[in-house]
Amino acid sequence: MTSHVVIIGAGIVGAATAVELLKDGHSVTIVESGQPGGRQAASYGNSGWLSPASIIPMSMPGLWKKVPGMIADPTGPLAIRWRHIIRLAPWLFHFIAAGATVTRAERTASILSSLLHDAPDRHEKLASEIGRSDLILRKGLIYVYPDRKAFKAEAFAWELRRRNGVGFSELSSAKLHELEPGLAEHYSFAVLVEKGGHCIDPGGYVASIVAHAVKLGAKLVAAKATGFEMAGQKLSAVRTEAGSIACDRAIIAAGIYSKALAAMAGDNVPLESERGYHVVVPDSIAKGEMPLMPVDGKMGNNPTLAGLRIAGQVELAGTGEEPDWARAKILLQHAQRTYSALSIPFDESRVDRWMGHRPSTPDGLPVIGRSRQTADIVYAFGHGHVGLATGPVTGRIVADLLAGRPTAAMTDSLSASRFRNGGKKAFPYIASGKQ
Repeated sequence: MTSHVVIIGAGIVGAATAVELLKDGHSVTIVESGQPGGRQAASYGNSGWLSPASIIPMSMPGLWKKVPGMIADPTGPLAIRWRHIIRLAPWLFHFIAAGATVTRAERTASILSSLLHDAPDRHEKLASEIGRSDLILRKGLIYVYPDRKAFKAEAFAWELRRRNGVGFSELSSAKLHELEPGLAEHYSFAVLVEKGGHCIDPGGYVASIVAHAVKLGAKLVAAKATGFEMAGQKLSAVRTEAGSIACDRAIIAAGIYSKALAAMAGDNVPLESERGYHVVVPDSIAKGEMPLMPVDGKMGNNPTLAGLRIAGQVELAGTGEEPDWARAKILLQHAQRTYSALSIPFDESRVDRWMGHRPSTPDGLPVIGRSRQTADIVYAFGHGHVGLATGPVTGRIVADLLAGRPTAAMTDSLSASRFRNGGKKAFPYIASGKQ
């Protein structure tokens, strides 16, 4: 049965969902207060990676031992604003506990694999549909190590990938430097994920998807969603700052701002901002050939239309806090050790710097499914580090849910119900002690 659906949010998830719902014959209104694909959006500033290998949870066995040192290290990949420690403590506890055992890490990797295994193919298809095939490239993705010993230190992560069907091959030092001539000589080993892809303009890509949805008949309303109007358990409208929009269904795909809307729909989801940063170096200073991750720095490097983008860092703080541009400086300093051309002094004022909000749950999985209050409100948020890659499959899952069709992923594990009753569904070990 087709209906009028309001999608709250025009990031990659909301945009892809709009296209899928239009294919199914629904009438679609997209509510977005900012410019689709604009600098305010997480979809704009991500690394641009489309990797079936991005299934490794942020929380892994033994992490709790490393957290104090990571927090104390001003140059490390994780930072926490100290005045937020008390507020973040429950989220941090569940974050560490979610990956505290091998079994838990394996479960999360398996669920993420169900979302990511064909992500590059889905993006290739979507880009073709909207007439922007030029924005998605399939050159593979390279994970770079100083040497084989450093690679072997991550054996468990690569074994998880292998078990979940991720294909990869080892690259010798000679082959690595042939593929990326500008790479510093101290990197001598790498792994190539052959089926990986990357987007060379994430913001432009999202804007193009939204424009395509509008061309297909979607209506774009420039406003902030503020709540819902209900008739019993039936949704009647979405409230916005520009007035109420009558509708039959609503999709919450508003990234970090989904938390407040989900609470209005009956679900208290532990969603926090993993504030991420990027820097973009103009091609005239240093030009990368391949998307690669220097694993010693945990950042995604991607040649984009704007230049060489270096994305990464995790900073836990409130959404209203000012950016800590020292985090961007860390990315740039690591890039200077990664690429030979950047080891030579250059005008750093030409480097673009950005900060945005990754919407992240403590168990590392998105929230996709129906709300507690009504089946008419569906969640599609909380994708953390894999938002861009999982946009198209999330859109398909949402369309399947509305149509009553079988879904393409392990959606029972993605429901907001896992956080109810004190989190016993998401974190059963709290009540039972199970691993």
